[in-house]
Amino acid sequence: MSDTEAKASLNFIEEIIVKDLEAGKITDIQTRFPPEPNGYLHIGHAKAITVNFELAKKYGGKCNLRFDDTNPVKEDTSFVEGMREDIQWLGFQWDEEHFASDYFEQLYEWAVQLIRAGKAYVDDSTQEEIRAQRGVPTRPGTESPYRNRSVEENLDLFARMRAGEFDEGTHVVRAKIDMASPNMHLRDPIMYRILHAHHHRTGDKWHIYPTYDWAHGQSDSIENVTHSLCSLEFVVHRPLYDWFIEQLGIFPSHQYEFARLNLNYTVMSKRKFVQLIEGGYVNGWDDPRMPTLRGFRRRGYTASAIREFVIKAGVTTTNSVHDMSLLESVIRNELNKSSDRVMTVLDPLKVVITNWDADKVEEMEVENNPELPERGSRKMPFSRVLYIERADFLEDAPRKFFRLAPGREVRCKGAYAIKCEDFIKDESGKVVELHCTYDPATRSGADTSGRKIKGTIHWVSAEHALDVEVREYDRLFTVEDPDGEAGKAEDKTFLDYLNPDSLRVITAKAEPSLKRLQVGDRVQFMRKGYYVVDPDTAEGKLVFNRTVGLRDSWKKKGK
Repeated sequence: MSDTEAKASLNFIEEIIVKDLEAGKITDIQTRFPPEPNGYLHIGHAKAITVNFELAKKYGGKCNLRFDDTNPVKEDTSFVEGMREDIQWLGFQWDEEHFASDYFEQLYEWAVQLIRAGKAYVDDSTQEEIRAQRGVPTRPGTESPYRNRSVEENLDLFARMRAGEFDEGTHVVRAKIDMASPNMHLRDPIMYRILHAHHHRTGDKWHIYPTYDWAHGQSDSIENVTHSLCSLEFVVHRPLYDWFIEQLGIFPSHQYEFARLNLNYTVMSKRKFVQLIEGGYVNGWDDPRMPTLRGFRRRGYTASAIREFVIKAGVTTTNSVHDMSLLESVIRNELNKSSDRVMTVLDPLKVVITNWDADKVEEMEVENNPELPERGSRKMPFSRVLYIERADFLEDAPRKFFRLAPGREVRCKGAYAIKCEDFIKDESGKVVELHCTYDPATRSGADTSGRKIKGTIHWVSAEHALDVEVREYDRLFTVEDPDGEAGKAEDKTFLDYLNPDSLRVITAKAEPSLKRLQVGDRVQFMRKGYYVVDPDTAEGKLVFNRTVGLRDSWKKKGK
């Protein structure tokens, strides 16, 4: 590839980095991933993680992990540990780990510097008064009555705020910028607020905490971050980011924004995640229906599939919603190549082979993965009584139904052809048992019958079958944009669009070889989909989660 072609294939952030390097503006790039530890990471974070770490790697730079722990009310050490785990699972390792709280003293000193320069002040206005002072974008705001306090009074009040002398909500520190700016973030933004809360790292040392806008850019500058990458909603924050750095005269970190990753049929808000969890609609942050990395991992998604999906989504400046089916196709393609095929009957129907000896058991040779012959094969017991899928039998079948029906035959995968001779119904009229015969000349791999049997079904020996719990997951919501739909109706919230069929728990019959599986192992249930062994698995109890079906069936549902 020529240099021209290589440059043409770059995304817009890479183009900026290349120009900066070629112009000598920077010699090394430094990025960072700065999550707030107030929850667990979701699929949207996967994009930010991948972009920051991959760009640093590609251009020989470094990427830090920095926890934006400036709100002690919502943050917790467990979230810090969980985020570390999720990032490493995704396949990345940071160069340095920092916390915004590492810089609390420096941030305080810089705030003092701005106060001394007449660029910041202590405001006694209430939250409601400050909101009113800011006005609206089309009309200038009004100055706070405390805006022109003397430097000495501001310094005294700020020191007393730090010492914990005042109640929460009584004082804030605001930057003195421009109350007439069309950018609302420049209308004397708040830099500090009082919070008498225990911090997960600094304990009870601090009674004042920096806001995101005050802590973020300065933390970047301290770490010599050259390219501060964030999502598009922070575009309007960039002038404030630059203003603080310019006023302080510190390392000129610069912010660049790209489109965040959004998925349909879900929500991407930690606040809404908490509502789902506390309301009992899902079973925690790692529920396989949640778009958290922990949820995807428990559902059987691989880190490589998540990374590939992020790459396919691309890095642009246009917000868009990505179809869940794209992510599903990525994991489906990967698991198709790597997963063994096993037989599990989800809706069992009993089959008795009437011309098979009652005590006879034959071992059938079944390939583990037809696409990977090197994976070998396994033995499966075949006996007089089998279980097949209920959907593989129809009492009154159409001509092109190539499974079992009265008088029709089908091949049992890797075994013999069987023919339905009769069936039994219960009192309600439900078919509960089939009576079939088998043809000894049709054994797979040694068929001497000369007949071509069109249909093939999976099965398990009733005598040897394992009872396993199978959790069939579907999309959490019935509409593509739950928030958008809720916004159209005054009496609706996103919770009104929850899918009542997002989880179905069944007891299935599985071949005995599944005993060997461990938590996290992935397999394909023949003709059904891809499944993973869930952590709820215990001695004598196998639990499987459906990762994805063999094909995209959601659109066919018309939901």
